[in-house]
Amino acid sequence: MSSIGGSELFSSYQQDFQALHQSIQLKIDEQIPHHYGDERKNIVSAVERELDEAEEILGQMDMELMNTAVPGRTHFQAQLRQHRSDQEKMKNDLRRLTVGKSSYHRQELFGDLESQDQIDDIDTSSFDQRQRLLSGTDRLGESSRRLEQSHRMALETESVGASILTTLKGQRETMTRARDTLAEADTHIDKATRTLKTMAHR
Repeated sequence: MSSIGGSELFSSYQQDFQALHQSIQLKIDEQIPHHYGDERKNIVSAVERELDEAEEILGQMDMELMNTAVPGRTHFQAQLRQHRSDQEKMKNDLRRLTVGKSSYHRQELFGDLESQDQIDDIDTSSFDQRQRLLSGTDRLGESSRRLEQSHRMALETESVGASILTTLKGQRETMTRARDTLAEADTHIDKATRTLKTMAHR
């Protein structure tokens, strides 16, 4: 891909990211803080989806840099670093909103804590633990699916093996009958030969 084509595609991805950035920031700054219950959950879910989409766009931009001529790459890399910084800031802003909702109630439960920063540390730690737990659950589910798939393949292999054994058994029986028929035919031929010889002597 040429440097011009690469820069144009990079700029296109950049426009998509900036549009998502504005949409996410609007929800974080003006919508989430003023909504509660299911409406708040729906907005948070929408932000999470947009963050995932923005992450994919950043990945595409990173790939485009590999196809961009060296003279223009440094400028694009600086822009990409800024976009990644914006992405991390939005993630942190969303995390503060989602884990900070229950801070007031936790402060009542942890009244002996010295500062709100300590409560925020607990919220952040709980969030990280939840993320690790979800990640572990996903890995466990994937392992279970692979084990189930291996079990199905083993059953299919066993079924195929049983079918082959049945076929071989049938072929063996056919060959045994053919051998017996040939032996019987040989006996008849021997008898006929002896009869012919007797007749010839007479």
